[in-house]
Amino acid sequence: MALRLLIADDHPLLVDGLVSVLEEIEDVLVLEPVSNGRQLIDRLKKWVVDVILLDLNMPHQDGIASLKIIKAEFVRVKVIIFTSYDQPKLIKEIKALGAEGYLLKTSNSTTLKKAIQAVAAGQTWFPETTVEPAESEMMSDDFVKKYQITKREVEIIRLIAAGLTTKQIGDCLFVSEFTVNSHRRNICRKLNIYTPVGLLNFAKEQGLV
Repeated sequence: MALRLLIADDHPLLVDGLVSVLEEIEDVLVLEPVSNGRQLIDRLKKWVVDVILLDLNMPHQDGIASLKIIKAEFVRVKVIIFTSYDQPKLIKEIKALGAEGYLLKTSNSTTLKKAIQAVAAGQTWFPETTVEPAESEMMSDDFVKKYQITKREVEIIRLIAAGLTTKQIGDCLFVSEFTVNSHRRNICRKLNIYTPVGLLNFAKEQGLV
């Protein structure tokens, strides 16, 4: 019996590419994709689905909220988070929520196929992650005293330097855009730096990226 796979992602060009790759896998039936979380849950109520490739950033209910519902109400369905966020803390959170896999969008087609086959066979698929440095290792006492920067603010500086938007930073840290903007204002005030380029240069100078 063919594996019934559903893609949940709101980027049509990416989805088209995924479908082309996945249709090459023997015994995999690619179902009609969905583009938001509410539509995903609605489809799960009507269709038999074995594995979901689930994006984190989707309108009308994001991937995290959708994953929680799936694991509470559709326990036989296996979920592979498919995202561009390579964040150890986020990967740990996804594991804790019960997902069977975590795959980066930078992965090649061979890795994509292996991940789906592994999860379908009852295994898990998560990238190897480096241990995040402890706060004491990440920021010296002199650094803290000089800039009065908190651990959360350092995380946000790193994500800003990586080019993420306010919404994307909020998704990574599981906080609202309002909270991110509040931290951002505090960072700018403490460092007297008010541009993304300035924050990027600061991050490089301090070894934060």
